Amino acid sequence: QVKLVESGGGLVQPGGSLRLSCTASRLTVSLDLMGWFRQNPGKEREFVGAIPWRGDITYLPDSMKGRLTFSRDADNTVHLQMNDVKPEDAGVYYCAADHFYSGRYFDVGEYDYWGQGTQVTVSS
Repeated sequence: QVKLVESGGGLVQPGGSLRLSCTASRLTVSLDLMGWFRQNPGKEREFVGAIPWRGDITYLPDSMKGRLTFSRDADNTVHLQMNDVKPEDAGVYYCAADHFYSGRYFDVGEYDYWGQGTQVTVSS
C-alpha cells in the first residue's frame, strides 16, 4: 500500500508564500500522477493542482495559475510552492497519488492513495 505523508502546513500571512511537501513510500505500484486538494469544513475537496509522477506538465485550476509551482526530489517527494497566498487558500491540504491516470486530474475519484492532510491557516 502506497503511503503519502504531507508536511509544511501552518500559519501563513496573506500575500505570503506556502510550501508543502508530500513524500511517497511503500511504492509497490507505479504511479502516474500526484495531485493536491484542499478541504474546508462542510465543503467538498477542491482541486489545487497536479503533476505527473514523471514529466513537466502541470495541471492547475485558473485560481492557481501564476501562483503555484511544483518541484520534485529524488526521494519521491513532491513540493508545492504557492505564492501570494489568499485567505481563501486556507484549508486542510491533501496530497494524492494515482496509479493509472485516466484523464480526470481534477477529480478526487481519479486518485488511489491519499495522505492524512496538513492544515494551512491564512491570517495576519
